[in-house]
Amino acid sequence: MNIVWDPMITLNLVLCIIILALGIVGFRRSGQAFPLYIGVAFGLFGISHLATLLGLKDSLEGVLIAVRTLAYLLVAFALYRVAFTSKSRA
Repeated sequence: MNIVWDPMITLNLVLCIIILALGIVGFRRSGQAFPLYIGVAFGLFGISHLATLLGLKDSLEGVLIAVRTLAYLLVAFALYRVAFTSKSRA
């Protein structure tokens, strides 16, 4: 494992962690799933950033593609629920 220092990826990881924490807090305070979905999605993005920083990007390429795809699908699902669910259920 070869640690790769990249300020942009490090910043992205820090921001993903912050968004994950805010999603958890938002879920606990509101009881709505939307902030949790978004937070978890960014947590998944953070996993891919961490893998890149740890030098595992090439060896885990397939896994990281799956993780990032899942994260994007989770964001799309959360937005779909907000956009197309009646106000009483959203």
